[in-house]
Amino acid sequence: MVEIKSKDLENAARRGAIASLSVGEVAERAGVAVSALHFYEREGLIRSWRSAGNQRRYPRGVLRRVALIKTAQRLGLPLARIAEALAELPVDRPPTAADWKRLSASWREELNARIATMEALRDQLDTCIGCGCLSLGACPLRNPDDELRSTGGGPRLLP
Repeated sequence: MVEIKSKDLENAARRGAIASLSVGEVAERAGVAVSALHFYEREGLIRSWRSAGNQRRYPRGVLRRVALIKTAQRLGLPLARIAEALAELPVDRPPTAADWKRLSASWREELNARIATMEALRDQLDTCIGCGCLSLGACPLRNPDDELRSTGGGPRLLP
């Protein structure tokens, strides 16, 4: 488990000065499985501390972090990219609207590039359906990295 970096936050929560939630409460309110929260924690995306009774406790702001994670996953962002984004945010407060605006703007270019790639694949698929070949040697959709296919069939001796 990743220890929370701000001992002040942990101590305040233990004293009851800030509201904290159990893992079950976070899972229910965020609409995710407890195992997902444990996974996010192992990956360093969220943080918790242990209560005097050795129970995982989360600051209420974790609900926004989990919402951000789930939204980014729905956009198709890899977990590593989500972790990079969350690493830019302070651990002692939930993400704000300004944080979301900055993060989502940084993801927009990535998403646009993926959309363009998918559109190009879709357009290639439309032309491929008509030929019916789907052959390994000639189909740029089936074998896009075959740079030698334009020189003819057969094996090649590499230098």
